[in-house]
Amino acid sequence: MGVGALCQNTFSISGKVRDDKGGLPGAGIYLSGYKIATVADNNGNFSLPNLKPGSYDVLVQMVGYMPFSKGVIISDKSVQVDLFLKENTVQLNEVTIKADPNRAKYIKQFTEYFIGITPNSKQCKILNPQVLNVDFDVTKSLLTVKTTEFLIVENKALGYKLKYMLDYFEYNSRTRIIYFSGHPFFEELKASATKKKKYIEAREIAYYGSSQHFFRSLYEGRTKEEGFLINKIIKTPNPNRYPENVINENLTKIRTLPEKTGIRKVAGKVDVGLLDFWTKQKEMPRFIDKFSRADVIPDTLVHDYNENLKWINYTDALCVQYTKEKESLAYSNTGFWIFRPLDVPEYEISVVNHTTQNPVRFYANGGIYDSRSMLYEGYWAYEKIGDMVPMDYIPLSRK
Repeated sequence: MGVGALCQNTFSISGKVRDDKGGLPGAGIYLSGYKIATVADNNGNFSLPNLKPGSYDVLVQMVGYMPFSKGVIISDKSVQVDLFLKENTVQLNEVTIKADPNRAKYIKQFTEYFIGITPNSKQCKILNPQVLNVDFDVTKSLLTVKTTEFLIVENKALGYKLKYMLDYFEYNSRTRIIYFSGHPFFEELKASATKKKKYIEAREIAYYGSSQHFFRSLYEGRTKEEGFLINKIIKTPNPNRYPENVINENLTKIRTLPEKTGIRKVAGKVDVGLLDFWTKQKEMPRFIDKFSRADVIPDTLVHDYNENLKWINYTDALCVQYTKEKESLAYSNTGFWIFRPLDVPEYEISVVNHTTQNPVRFYANGGIYDSRSMLYEGYWAYEKIGDMVPMDYIPLSRK
C-alpha cells in the first residue's frame, strides 16, 4: 500500500521517435523547462517516468533532423505519443552565406533582449551564435531571428547549460516591443564544491520574487507569507487625448487637402503645425495607468479549475510587489521601470496584463497553462533567460 500511495500521483510520457523510414535510435528527448531527459532505445522507444499532472512540452534533438516539440497534458493517467521528425535540409553555409555587415550588431541586440541585461545575464554566453539566422526588415523596423538547431546558452551565474529551442523572436525598434517564444532544457554545469555553493546562492536569489515563485505561492494560498502584495493598475481614459475617431478624421483632412484652382493649379499647402499636433495626439497613450491602493485578496482572485489547475480572471492589470527585495540600481537604470506613487516603497514591482478573454490557468509548480494569456511589464519583463531556474526547482527552505 505504501508503494501505491507514493506512485498514485505520478505518471509517464512514453512513445516512439520516428521518421518516415521508422524508429530513430539515439534521439535525445527533453522536457522543456526541466532537467528531465532520456535517450531513445534501439527501436526509437522512450519513457519519461515519475511526472506529476501538468502541461509539458516534449523536445526532441537528433543530428540531421529539425528540432521538434510537442505539447502534452497529463491529467489523471500516463500519456503515449509518437514524435515524427523531419530531416534538416538547411545547411549551415546556406544560413551564413550572406555577408551582413550589421550581423554582429543584430546578434548583440538579440542577446540583450533574449538573455537579458541583468547581472546574471551578463555572465551568460551563446556558444553557437553561428546557427542564428538574422534578418532586419528596414520598412517595418523589425528584427527577426530564427534557427533550425538548438541554441546552446552557458549560464555561469546560475550554473546551467541551456539547450533552447527557439520558436520565434522579433524586436520592433519602432514600438520597442519584444516578443519571443521557445523551450529551454537545463543541464548542470560541472563545478567544484565551492562553485556549486555560489550557484545555489544565486539560484535562490533568482527564484525568489520571480513569476514562478509568485504563481506557486498563489496556488498554495501563501502570497502574503511569501512576500507578495497584489494591487490593481486601473486603466483610465487619457483626459489629454482626443477620441480616436476625431484624431483620425483630422489627420485624414490634413493629408488629403484639395488642390486650389485658378489660373495655375497649386497644391493645397499642408498646415505643418496642425499635422504635428494631431500626430502627437495619435502617439499619446489612450489610457493612463492608475495605481489602486486597495489590496487584491487572493481568495477572491483564485479559483479551482480541477484537481491540478487553478485559474484567475481579471479586467484591470495586476500589480505584484515583492516586499522582500528592493529594486536594484541596475534595474532602475533600464527602460523597464514602472511608475509608482512617491509613498510606495521601492519594492520589486511587476505588472501582469491579461491578453486574452480566457482565464489564466496555472499549476502547483508555477507553470502557466497558456503563457500567451499574459504580458509582463516591470521586473518580470526585465528578467529573461539569464535569470531562469527549472520548473521543478525547490528552494532551500522547502528541502
